Amino acid sequence: MTIRVLLADDHPLLRLGFSLLIDAEDDMQVVGLAADGAEAVSAAASAGPDVVLMDVRMPVLDGIAATRRIVADHPASRVIILTTFDLDEYAFESLRAGASGFLLKNTRPGELLAGIRAVAAGDAILSPRTTRRLLDTYAGVFGVGRDPVPAPGHDLLSVLTVRERDVFTLVVAGLSNPLIAQRLVLSETTVKTHMVHLLAKLGLRDRVHAVIFAYENGLVGGKDD
Repeated sequence: MTIRVLLADDHPLLRLGFSLLIDAEDDMQVVGLAADGAEAVSAAASAGPDVVLMDVRMPVLDGIAATRRIVADHPASRVIILTTFDLDEYAFESLRAGASGFLLKNTRPGELLAGIRAVAAGDAILSPRTTRRLLDTYAGVFGVGRDPVPAPGHDLLSVLTVRERDVFTLVVAGLSNPLIAQRLVLSETTVKTHMVHLLAKLGLRDRVHAVIFAYENGLVGGKDD
């Protein structure tokens, strides 16, 4: 299977560098280049990429707005946000817009390629702990975790089995699949199966958005103990 990648960045040298790196891989192919968010939306519609590497700060249409439109119009295309700072103020909004994680632009080539493969396989490239730290940092800015939205008496997790709830709770707490398996005395394969089921039932893309879902709906409290 060849992973089809779209590159969106307003810096020509970065587009060229990423393109050369990706096209050198046997299982990847660059199917489009975009210099701004509007071009990225158009290219995603015509090329149908599996993964979009999306810069945040771009002319015409920024990466956040472009991500929101691509994810809405092409659910099979997953977006990786490229950012300059590990706690860029735009990174959180990008995740809420539907991105499957973010990478620093100075990420090592091997890590970038691994991230593309992980996202193409349906995972997120942020570790749960990193995701939670990001959400904690911006909870006050975006109101995450305050004023729960469910109607009184309605349990958002009622569609999950008891074991799926257990897995969901540990994902939000920042545990990796191996640690969840150890904690619940399950095989890692079983944990992955529960993850697939709970994400489908809750209408979530990956574990990053499971954490965001929990924060937005008041299912978790404050920072780590």
